[in-house]
Amino acid sequence: MKGLFTKKKILKAIVFGFLVSLMCVLTFINHAPVSVNATDTVTGDSASEGIPSNDATDSDPGYLEGDLGGLTFRFDSDGTGSLSATLQILLILTVITLAPSILIMLTSFTRIIIVMHFLRTALGTQTTPPNQVLIGLSLFLTVFIMAPVFNRINTEAVRPLSNGDIGVEEAFEKGLEPIREFMFEQMDGSEKDLRLFLDIAGIESVETRDEVPTRVLIPAFILSELRIAFIIGFLIYIPFLIIDMVVSSTLMSMGMMMLPPTTISMPFKILLFVLADGWDLIIGQLVRTFY
Repeated sequence: MKGLFTKKKILKAIVFGFLVSLMCVLTFINHAPVSVNATDTVTGDSASEGIPSNDATDSDPGYLEGDLGGLTFRFDSDGTGSLSATLQILLILTVITLAPSILIMLTSFTRIIIVMHFLRTALGTQTTPPNQVLIGLSLFLTVFIMAPVFNRINTEAVRPLSNGDIGVEEAFEKGLEPIREFMFEQMDGSEKDLRLFLDIAGIESVETRDEVPTRVLIPAFILSELRIAFIIGFLIYIPFLIIDMVVSSTLMSMGMMMLPPTTISMPFKILLFVLADGWDLIIGQLVRTFY
């Protein structure tokens, strides 16, 4: 009950922050005039009439600056632009709002957290390790696995966008490409998941990966991750299930039918897990499944 209450508070805070940001933008747009100033040099009579002169030197930057309710922007002659600090903060808040969904669905987090829960259930320890520990461990393992992808996004999309070298749309496309490549690599050998959603979307055939829409790729990737996680969970269950069967048979043969088998088998499962160095084995093999 405590965990559910915390999740609700976090969700309310995220939604409230997004709505406040949206209201600020709408207020700026509705109540502030828009002014656009050209930086081209004007001379003579053309300056008084507001008409740019043809005598502008080559040193002129040739860009347009605008102000929209305090949100300043600039568009260069080659089509690129730079955003003001206020608008950049607004975009960052929007990304933070969507970050939980992106982190859970488009990375290795799903597979890791499901395997961790299977492991805890197989051990029979119920709430040990607690959910906070499992989520934290899964989060840091996700950062470790996704570090090359995040570095590519930062190098190819975030930095050029902040420097004004590329536009927002181009930055979005370049930032999405490393994530698409990661999802395709993890789905290698699971074309049936991709084929399923292609058929649902009405797409008959694709020749290259670039032709696969992202809206089709994401659910196919999630389905593939769920399948892999359940297969790993089944393999984890096998040795602990054998211990449960041996303990249960022993108690039945001794006539101790009123004693729950889990009470006796759990210490033996923990002992086996510790002696076999289970954390290193499971986490090490789990991380290697992404490489």
